[in-house]
Amino acid sequence: MLASVSSTYSDILTSVFSSTIAAKAWLASAAGVLALVQISTGARIFGRIKRFVPIPPPYVNRIHRWSGRIAVLVTLPIAFHCIFILGFQSANTRVLLHSILGTIVYGVIAVKLFFVHDRDHPRKTLPIIGSALFATIAGLWLTSSLWYFTNVRFGF
Repeated sequence: MLASVSSTYSDILTSVFSSTIAAKAWLASAAGVLALVQISTGARIFGRIKRFVPIPPPYVNRIHRWSGRIAVLVTLPIAFHCIFILGFQSANTRVLLHSILGTIVYGVIAVKLFFVHDRDHPRKTLPIIGSALFATIAGLWLTSSLWYFTNVRFGF
């Protein structure tokens, strides 16, 4: 059963990208760009960079929510590939760090979403957790996409 799902998954991704690993690198890069949007709009929501992001609050809130939703959706094919096809690996330090970060990323997302909906916490809690999520995604990108683009190839 998993073999046919894996084959279908590979067929879908290789219809656009040259390989599943290339697809993961580019989808992770898209998630990284959306993480930058998240961190900048989150800082704007908390009044940190009003001069640099001059978007009024109702719009910046909407941009923040939708960029987060899209970022999670973009990571789902990556997570499927890593969890069900590759699994947790520890071949070298980079791969081990990537596996550890990949293991915790959805947990950090869940914690962030919990604090978004929980109003009974200190105001600085959400920016701290958002920053931790950004750092996790940045670490994942550095240990995967950057490595792919610099050591394998830069292309689709």
